Amino acid sequence: MNKITITTSLEVYDDLSELPLEIQNLMSSAVDVRKRAYAPYSKFNVGAALLLDNGEVVIGSNQE
Repeated sequence: MNKITITTSLEVYDDLSELPLEIQNLMSSAVDVRKRAYAPYSKFNVGAALLLDNGEVVIGSNQE
């Protein structure tokens, strides 16, 4: 048996303005695309934005 230890850390910001501009733009994209979510059952609208290595931003929202 092998023992695997996983360690993680996170940073907590008080306000979105504390984030780097690139991350602020991603957050804005995710919030905007959340308006396109279709969640008649859960009533929980989700928006997401992913920054690819080539600089392209992919957006999406939940569709129930």
